This record gives sequence, C-alpha cells and structure tokens, in this order.
Amino acid sequence: MESILQQIQDWLKEMLISGIMNNLSGLFDSVNDQVGDIATQVGTSPANFSPGVFSLIRNVSESVIVPIAGIILTFIVCYELIQLIIDHNNLANFETWIFFKWIFKTFVAVTLITNTFNIVMAVFDVSQHVISSSGGIIGGSTAVTDSMLTTNLADMDLGPLLGLFAQSMIIGLTMKVIGIIIFVIVYGRMVEIYLMTSLAPIPFATFANREQSQIGQNYLRSLFALGFQGFLIMICVAIYAVLVQSVAVADPINAIWGLIGYTVLLCFTLFKTGSLAKSVLHAH
Repeated sequence: MESILQQIQDWLKEMLISGIMNNLSGLFDSVNDQVGDIATQVGTSPANFSPGVFSLIRNVSESVIVPIAGIILTFIVCYELIQLIIDHNNLANFETWIFFKWIFKTFVAVTLITNTFNIVMAVFDVSQHVISSSGGIIGGSTAVTDSMLTTNLADMDLGPLLGLFAQSMIIGLTMKVIGIIIFVIVYGRMVEIYLMTSLAPIPFATFANREQSQIGQNYLRSLFALGFQGFLIMICVAIYAVLVQSVAVADPINAIWGLIGYTVLLCFTLFKTGSLAKSVLHAH
C-alpha cells in the first residue's frame, strides 16, 4: 500500500514539476524576447526603424508643415526687421548694416527649414553612435532560463510544489502584461520621435528671432533627450542583466518572485528614462 502511495506521490510530483517548468517557460519567454530586442530597437535610427513610416512622415511634413513654417518665418523675419530698425533710437541713429544682418539671419533660418530632416537625422545619428558604442561595452545575458529555476524542484515535497505551481499560473498574466509594457515603452519612444520629427520645421522657423528662438532651442533639447533616452534604456537593461544573473536559485519560489521584482523594476526604470533625459537636458 505504501509503495502504491509513493508511486502516486512521485507521479504527482513529476506532473507538477513538468507543469511548473511549462508555466515558467512561457512565463519569461515574452519578457526575454522584449528585453533581448531592446538593444536592437533603440540602436536603430528612425529612418531604418520603419522606412515606410519615415517616408510617410517626411512627405507629410514637407508638404503640409513646411508651408506653415514658411508663413511663421515670414511673420518672424518681418518682426525682426522692425525690431532692428526701431532699436536704433527710432531711426535717429540709422545704419545700413542692419539690413545685411537681417538678410543673413533670414538666409540662415530658410536654410534651417529646408534642411530640417538632415539636421534632425544628424541629432539621432549622434545618439545612435553613443548607443552603439555602449552596446559593445555593456554585456551580459538578460534571458531567464529554465536551469536557473529547476534547482532542487525534485527535492521539494508535494505541498510546496502545489503552491509553486499555483503561483506560476497566477503570475503568468502579470509577466505577459510586463512584456507588453516593455514593448510599449520601446516602440512608443520611436513613435514619439516620428511625431516630433513631423513638426520639426515649425520650431526651426523660430530661430530667426532671439526671443522666439527659445522654442527652437527647447525643441532641439527635446530631440537630444529622445535620442539619449535610448542610452539610458541600454543602461537599465545592463543593470537588469547583472541582477537577474545574481538571483539565488536555492529556493525556486523566492527565485521566481525575485526575478519578477527585477523585471517590474526594469519597467519602472524604463518609464523614468524619458523624464530623466529631459531633466538632464532641461527640455520641457
């Protein structure tokens, strides 16, 4: 009788261990895929990330936004000319060189608008170079593998195995949500880049006037913040890689919750990268 009960218990343990590992395999797969894909996605320029979308944004910007920027530039340069004239004691001390100054500033502003996409891409080329360089230095595997969690499962009693099996099922949904959050953060950054790029001619039109140029300067700071947000994301992934590889696997239950905690921490830090980059570069 005891032999039969032992065989039933062993069969249940084998079934639970198999079920736990199946749950865990599916549990971390989506997160592993998203985390492992981060370095590739943030290291891709907007033009190469989705050439079709980039071409669409460029065409819309050049056909719709550039004419609006031209109108704004017209008002700004007229205002700038008036300011230059009245600044000299209301024409009492009039000098002809101010017209050359005005022509030069207008020429620079028109050049900026006509080369908006080249300037924007130069900003992201600089940030992508930094990200690519950091990717070669920052190493470490971010994958959570079965071997990290199978330790001592066979030595556990039936009760703890049942608890572990229940926990692996409950937190499965949580890990899928975390995987979606990581996807939204990484791809949402690129969508934000496309949206910012589409409106680029308008803030560039404000550089013709010192007072209004604050708009263009803040826009450039925001572009650099978006670019270097990718570098901060790489740092977060590097820290995550070190943390997940240091999880103690002597207790599988604690190991699971530890890995989930580190993954939630990764999501939180990824959310903070955007605001941190903007605060460093003083972008609003």
